[in-house]
Amino acid sequence: MYDYVVKELPKVLTDNFEQLNTSCASIFGHSMGGHGALTIYLKNTDKYKSVSAFAPIANPINCPWGQKAFSNYLGTTKSEWEEYDATLLVKKCNTLSTPILVDQGEDDKFLAEQLLAGNLEEACKAAGAPLTLRMQPGYDHSFFFIATFIDDHIAHHAQFLKSG
Repeated sequence: MYDYVVKELPKVLTDNFEQLNTSCASIFGHSMGGHGALTIYLKNTDKYKSVSAFAPIANPINCPWGQKAFSNYLGTTKSEWEEYDATLLVKKCNTLSTPILVDQGEDDKFLAEQLLAGNLEEACKAAGAPLTLRMQPGYDHSFFFIATFIDDHIAHHAQFLKSG
């Protein structure tokens, strides 16, 4: 998926929509897609103006889902997993100036064991990376959660796309 999102998709869009400027792009996602958005952004801050995520798997090295996926796809050498973990990547990014926006439902049954938003928050603080982590009371991991706050994410990206 990484090559598709970072390389192939922008080329397809540019080839088919001449008026589209793919050098002025942002990225966001939900859950595992939120994790993907964060890691793609952190590896490509020169390609994306901003990032946001809904309930991302923020620290997959330290959660059962991530450990299962990484061991199946990347092997059992945990040091090789680090470049795919947003919490670890943000520690290496000491020049981030654009705030990362993350919305997380407080009632999300995956929050404590799988999503680990607090780990991302701690890593951002340690690295001096701006993070807006909004814990949303009464919300879980559902479409309703995303639908409620999507306008905020679009506005977040719009402000950086307009200035870029």
